[in-house]
Amino acid sequence: MLTRISSLIATMLLAISGVVLLSAPPANADACYTWGRTLRSGTTGADVSELQERVAGWAGYGVNMAIDGSYGPQTTQAVKNFQAAYGLSADGVAGPNTFAKIYALQDADCSPLHFSWAEVDGGCGAGGYSGGSVSATTVKTNLLRSMWRAEALRHRLGDKPIRVTSGFRSQACDRSVGGSGTGQHTYGRALDLVPVNGNSTFCTIAKGARYIGYGSIFGPGYPDHNDHVHVDIRSGRTWSAPNCGI
Repeated sequence: MLTRISSLIATMLLAISGVVLLSAPPANADACYTWGRTLRSGTTGADVSELQERVAGWAGYGVNMAIDGSYGPQTTQAVKNFQAAYGLSADGVAGPNTFAKIYALQDADCSPLHFSWAEVDGGCGAGGYSGGSVSATTVKTNLLRSMWRAEALRHRLGDKPIRVTSGFRSQACDRSVGGSGTGQHTYGRALDLVPVNGNSTFCTIAKGARYIGYGSIFGPGYPDHNDHVHVDIRSGRTWSAPNCGI
């Protein structure tokens, strides 16, 4: 009798285990990053920095959020805004549902779903990330942060396509296209954005970028910026798109 009871218990445990396995959220299948704990106000660590990188574009109007590994008020607000934008419960706590949405937006190479490394690598036909004002590693870190903010901008504009026409430029490339050779493109901080197939306008992009944490926005009406909107993640705020009322 005891053996039979033990067998029944074992069978029940296996069944329960099977249910747990089937009902648990799927593991992140890509090769980028997986969070192993819930993050909330007061949490610190590298996993907070990874989260901040992906939600910084949701911190609010004119807020250029620091990527510092400290889950403070700006990060809480950014997470709330991200959650609300994607139909999640907006409690400011980053748990399984928030991470699942980030995983859905994240490609295996860590780039956001609608922007790619191929769009933002070296200009002038050179490709790569060397020859800039900082190391290639820092260039790529900056580009990733810029791309995730562009992803936030795209969603804010109703998921209307936006294309990057220029991302990183080596110093030589920057000079060859009329730049100083030490501008924000040479740090990987800057993107030049254009609408696709009339789905949005340059002014819509420039106005929306004010909410995405870009320190600089230059668009229509600013010299040499009538055919694109320049955005970058430098600190401070320099916005100029006179034809758009900015």
